[in-house]
Amino acid sequence: MRKIILNKLGDAEQMELTEVEIPSASADQVLVKHAAIGINFIDIYQRSGLYPLNLPSGLGLEASGVVESVGELVKNFKVGDRVCYCNGPVGAYAEFNLVPESLLVHLPNEIDFDVIAGGFLKGLTAYFLLHDVYEVAKGQKILFHAAAGGVGSIATSWAKSMGALVIGTVGSEKKLDYAKSNGCDFVINYNTSSFKDKVNEITNSEGVTVVYDSIGKNTIEDSMDVLEKRGLLVSFGNASGVPEPINILDLMKKGSIYVTRPTLFDYVKTRDQLEKASSSFFEALINKKVSIDIQQEFSLRNIADAHNSLTRRETMGATIIKP
Repeated sequence: MRKIILNKLGDAEQMELTEVEIPSASADQVLVKHAAIGINFIDIYQRSGLYPLNLPSGLGLEASGVVESVGELVKNFKVGDRVCYCNGPVGAYAEFNLVPESLLVHLPNEIDFDVIAGGFLKGLTAYFLLHDVYEVAKGQKILFHAAAGGVGSIATSWAKSMGALVIGTVGSEKKLDYAKSNGCDFVINYNTSSFKDKVNEITNSEGVTVVYDSIGKNTIEDSMDVLEKRGLLVSFGNASGVPEPINILDLMKKGSIYVTRPTLFDYVKTRDQLEKASSSFFEALINKKVSIDIQQEFSLRNIADAHNSLTRRETMGATIIKP
């Protein structure tokens, strides 16, 4: 089978497409034949060394497909089942991957393989951000950075369906209409306008209840400044670089605000948590509260182009890899 192997940390050119033997499932493992593969910023963080990997390593955490074989201890999956996964193990950039039964989820017939590969991790991320980290309620004002991106386009439409007033930011003019079509009441191009000034204008200087910030270094200071008293900053990504350390006294000075830096994997740690989040996301997809808009498709052979497009923030909606 074909598989991406990372022998050295660094830029996108370090990923090598190689031929390896198809592995055999043992014990509690399930061998999944991939129909489509997801790509996420965490893949880039791992490839670059920001989130360390033991080398040599595969790459990728998310894919959809069909069960090819199962280990002798597997109870809930059989050959031919439609499945998906998004929290590892690392190695999804391949035609097949061995996945522990505990991390695999049955995929409803109503949901296409490409759709879920383009949005499972992002959808579960949107779920835990809007429901677990903070329960967004009707009438609340939220700010979501990178609103035209993979997570942003899902989360903003979901938050809108929950009755929130949604302010989104984007990095280019061409993304303004796209973000608005995905549920944003207001959209700000943070490269041409001060989102801090615009948010204060929109909220009459009262601020927003929650800011969801995946951009990081370039936005985090102003993100704290647009929060209402006792508001919450959810920093969940570093697209522009890792933010500088926060002076804890600033949290008091800015209105007794809260800051958290969560990761999805701490919110789907148990089987019950994974199934609850997955079921909620599948239901939202089937009932069209959210949608996965696949705007870019790459092959394993041009995986470097996929990574570079993502890091340059050229993409909109979801991106998938076809094995």
